[in-house]
Amino acid sequence: MSILQISISLAVFFILILFSVKITRQYDRAVIFRFGRLAGIKGPGIFLIIPFVDQIVRVDLRIRQLDVPKQTIITRDNITADVDAVIYYHVKDATKAVVEVEDYEGATALIAQTMLRDVLGQNDLDMILSDREALNQKIQTSLEAVTSPWGITVDVVTIRDIALPENMLRAIARQAEAERERRARIILADGEYQASQRMSEAAKLYEETPTALKLREFQNLSEIAKERNLIVVTNRIDDTGTTAGLIKALDR
Repeated sequence: MSILQISISLAVFFILILFSVKITRQYDRAVIFRFGRLAGIKGPGIFLIIPFVDQIVRVDLRIRQLDVPKQTIITRDNITADVDAVIYYHVKDATKAVVEVEDYEGATALIAQTMLRDVLGQNDLDMILSDREALNQKIQTSLEAVTSPWGITVDVVTIRDIALPENMLRAIARQAEAERERRARIILADGEYQASQRMSEAAKLYEETPTALKLREFQNLSEIAKERNLIVVTNRIDDTGTTAGLIKALDR
């Protein structure tokens, strides 16, 4: 065998080796098709394929971020709102992600928009504004039920922003103001009720001990006397049992 033939053979051998050896990173998987049929999955690390026979499709297993654009929804109480969300997902089964769906990224994005509208449209506006955590969990469960056969796992769903019409914002502000006014009146009424209970208890105590009532009267007069030019009008019962008015002028 001539030197030229040996050189050609070595060159062909090294070319075959070059096309046979493949390397995938830690977060990648290689789905292998041999003559168009699924032959398995390889990686991470170094592996061999049959050149010009095997075809590989690389799949990234890292968590991905999906920004769901604003979706116009109509709540159960017929209020229009614009809602957007952020979804984090990853490929759990690379084989299903390649074989079961043509474009798993695009399919996940479209089904996420649909689920966002469907789930939020089944709730009242107050529920959407006050209990986002439960809605996030509900959207995640509904979304994962669809994407799980594709080998996709949904990790987190977060409703990011809820935009309401201007007239609805004013109505909510009026409602909040009325709610605060209601609470203030209830607190004031509770205070009056508690004060009346205390005064009733004090009246019963004074009735049982008239001396305490007299001492309390002297204390009040002493406190009033600290001011200037005040007139105090009191009622007294004389020895005959009739009520007589008594006027006291208090100066310095």
